[in-house]
Amino acid sequence: MNKLFEKFQEIVDSSNQDLIQENANVDGLSPMGMMSLFGSTSSRAYTVEKLLSEDVKQAYLGGYIHIHDMDFYPTGTTTCTQIPLAKLLNDGFNTGHGHMREPKSITSAMALTSIIFQANQNMQHGGQSIPCFDYDLAPYVQRSFEKKQKLVKGLSVGLSEEEIEEKAWDLTDYEVLQACEALIHNCNSMHSRGGGQTPFVSINLGTDTSKEGRIVTKNLLLATQKGLGNGETPIFPITVFKIKEGVNFNEVDPNYDLYLLSLETTGKRLFPNYVFIDAPFNLQYYDGTPESEIATMGCRTRVIGNVNGRETPVGRGNLSFTTLNLPLIAIESTSLDDFKEKLEEYTDICIKQLYERYLYQSEKTPANFKFLYGQGIWWNGEALEPHEKLTEILKQGTLSVGFVGLAEALVQLTGKHHGESDESFKLGYEIIRFLRKKMDQATIDSGLNYSLLATPAESNAGKALRTTKAKHGVIKGVTDRDYFTNSFHVPVYYPISAINKIKIEAPFHDLTNAGHITYVEVDGDPSRNIDALDTLVRAMQKYGIGYGSINHPVDRCMDCGYQGIIDNECPKCGNHDEFNIERIRRITGYLVGSLNRWNSSKRSEERDRVKHQLSGVEYLKKTNVLSEKTK
Repeated sequence: MNKLFEKFQEIVDSSNQDLIQENANVDGLSPMGMMSLFGSTSSRAYTVEKLLSEDVKQAYLGGYIHIHDMDFYPTGTTTCTQIPLAKLLNDGFNTGHGHMREPKSITSAMALTSIIFQANQNMQHGGQSIPCFDYDLAPYVQRSFEKKQKLVKGLSVGLSEEEIEEKAWDLTDYEVLQACEALIHNCNSMHSRGGGQTPFVSINLGTDTSKEGRIVTKNLLLATQKGLGNGETPIFPITVFKIKEGVNFNEVDPNYDLYLLSLETTGKRLFPNYVFIDAPFNLQYYDGTPESEIATMGCRTRVIGNVNGRETPVGRGNLSFTTLNLPLIAIESTSLDDFKEKLEEYTDICIKQLYERYLYQSEKTPANFKFLYGQGIWWNGEALEPHEKLTEILKQGTLSVGFVGLAEALVQLTGKHHGESDESFKLGYEIIRFLRKKMDQATIDSGLNYSLLATPAESNAGKALRTTKAKHGVIKGVTDRDYFTNSFHVPVYYPISAINKIKIEAPFHDLTNAGHITYVEVDGDPSRNIDALDTLVRAMQKYGIGYGSINHPVDRCMDCGYQGIIDNECPKCGNHDEFNIERIRRITGYLVGSLNRWNSSKRSEERDRVKHQLSGVEYLKKTNVLSEKTK
């Protein structure tokens, strides 16, 4: 109890930056942010003492495993959901204060989409995504067009049918742009979870080749480029552009122009990220329907394989995930064989812990989550009675074991990480393949969807490091920084070419079926070098990346509005007050708007990132290393 009160005092005093700004998208100094911290801190303490079995508790307290979102454990929430937007809009839905009927225009459809995001954010402890954004909203573009067509016919004299149709489409196009701008503004201004944060939302698009679907994708990208009211870069929604050969990736493809627009948008606003349908581990599920296309939560969480029903992202999500601290296990191992034995021991504990959490979650009912299940956002949830247990329906979700610090573990075991040694790479691949096999076997044994996750939570990279350093002190190349390297990534500080980074990380995407991301950090202004961005995306496609993104500096002076790269002071007005400079950077798959709200580990990791020169990427294309279209 004394330790709990000490944590409370740190919240009151705002003396622990890593605690106050554990979540960079929550203002921990605000009243609601502080209330959330009080609740989270006490809830974690209750979970450790009352809800964890003894071996799980000891593994957690020892720092060998990290149970994510443990503060939500007592509530029985799940992590995330891919929202079946078309179903909700078509059938209408009830947020608890009245029924929302089916919209009759794209403006109304976008407005209801915002309401769905906000209502569902309070049902889970993670984020949410729309896997078929363009497909789902296309019918409402058609409805708006039909209205515009009637209007133009009534007001126009002497116009041909073709001219009327063209005018009606022009008006519809403008309405879609306005609706997309409203959605983006809503996503960055709505509040959920007691007002503590905006909803964590993602949208996947780019493959609907219908006129209506193309208009949705085009205008969402244009609205993203435009930014918010004062030109700010939107933090949400995380936009994910789905790459598919024959649809949008080559010059002859019907949506190739939208791919080019996506590159232009990425160069200006960091989004969209890119998910690759043709990666073999994604293509195996594709049958030509929108529901079979891979889609991702923006942070990287991937849900598609299913031993209990439909293999689709739609209407499904992750139940929970737990992360292994690979460097700590490596440090405390006396040999490679000892490491493998310890790794198996703690992996088995993670599998057990996830199952115990599933059983706890299964005791809940739709009455606890009226919107998520009662409105059928989670697949077939509306078929349950209000007080029926969730045991069977939760089998549609996934339980995921993740890992942090593969690079540092390899340094401890071999003296080098996988970016600088082929032998270390082979061992690293063997370690992660072992974990994947454990998940596959757990799936067979339990009948549940166990999967392997390249852990997205950057905050855990700092926590795991601090725990390990407290036990074993500073070890060169292992614990001598403020963070462990995220999942299987090559360390951000290691000098390596962008293409080699992609080549080294790509094989791990095939193994991590619960989610992954590879990002490339570039210097300069990529909006002026779209060819270089194209080369990077094509390299990701060529070498088997499942989900990737391109990072670059996006700064804005809050005194004069200047946008561009700002070093120590604004080049336009001379402002050098760091609190008046907005620096948009990426943590995992999502963006954060102010480095001042990052905890120390995240700030340190961002400072260490090696920037890849765009000129070097462009050189690869000019010398035909990557200019050939992917076959």
